[in-house]
Amino acid sequence: MSYCEHCEGQRFDRARVLRALRQVQKDLVRENCRTPQRAIDLALQAVRALEIPHLEWEDEVEQVVH
Repeated sequence: MSYCEHCEGQRFDRARVLRALRQVQKDLVRENCRTPQRAIDLALQAVRALEIPHLEWEDEVEQVVH
C-alpha cells in the first residue's frame, strides 16, 4: 500500500514528533523530574525545534485517495 505525498509527510512528521517526545521522557526520568510544568515545557520545546514544514494546499486538486 502506498500513501499520497501529503499523508506520507504526515506519517513522517508524526514519527519525528513521537521520537522527540520519547527522548524528552527519557531525559525527564534521567533528571528525576517530578514537575508537570517542566515536562510540558520540555515537550513543547522539543516539538518546536523539529521545524516541521507547513504544507500548502492546491486549489485545483482532482480526486485524491488518502
